[in-house]
Amino acid sequence: MALKKFKPVTPGRRQMTMASFEEITTNEPEKSLIKILKRHSGRNNTGQITCRHRGGGEKKFYRMIDFKGGTDKLDMVAKVQSIEYDPYRTCYIMLLNYKDGEKRYQIAPLEIKVGDEIIAKERGKVKVGNRMMLKHIPVGFSMYNIELKPGKGGQMGRSAGASIKLVSLEGEYAQIQMQSGEVRLVSKDCYASVGQVGNIDHNNIVYGTAGRRRHMGWKPTVAGTAMIPKDHPHGGGKGHTSIGLIHPKTPWGMPALGYKTRTRKYTDRMIVKDRRR
Repeated sequence: MALKKFKPVTPGRRQMTMASFEEITTNEPEKSLIKILKRHSGRNNTGQITCRHRGGGEKKFYRMIDFKGGTDKLDMVAKVQSIEYDPYRTCYIMLLNYKDGEKRYQIAPLEIKVGDEIIAKERGKVKVGNRMMLKHIPVGFSMYNIELKPGKGGQMGRSAGASIKLVSLEGEYAQIQMQSGEVRLVSKDCYASVGQVGNIDHNNIVYGTAGRRRHMGWKPTVAGTAMIPKDHPHGGGKGHTSIGLIHPKTPWGMPALGYKTRTRKYTDRMIVKDRRR
């Protein structure tokens, strides 16, 4: 993938970059695999905003992705029909055509091309796009779309450029290493796809203008010090005043920057090496 730059005819255009979409082979999604999701603009069932700075944006269709990777169609070959853009995710997706005629969307790995054939098997060939159990993947290989619970479908390694490394198969569990450096335990019976998620330059995109972000459904954000005391604990004062607090706070008064909020301690037993150490 490459990034496209623009002639700096305006200040916003000077730094702006966007994907070149060289890998995309079609602009029309498969009609049987799309639906419209109702928008909530960050509001909950009572109408209160629970996720700030959301709203507006272009209309878009949701593509129904098969995160199980075809594990309900084991040993059935699927052919890549097209590589497509998905407005709901950072990675590209591929349209697969199975031998029985069914079509499905899956996350597109790096270097996959139209016409390639992939398969989901309990123990298969180690090839980009193929899906198999962790216990049958050689140590050291990169994977994506990894299950955390057998049969639940991929939950890890789904964003653009994601790559998770299998570091050990000793003992009861497999050990996988995330890009953050964290090493965690996963059942050997979980399925994973071989390779790395495509669109690896997504993280280098510079949006350039606020309007481009508005098209994506994001509203403007300002610092707490620019607000009034009613809206943020950091607000008030004249000019560039300090926040006047010993510790920074969130808009709701909780300590920010380093304050631990994790409560799901029972999953810590699956973490072998923490990403912060």
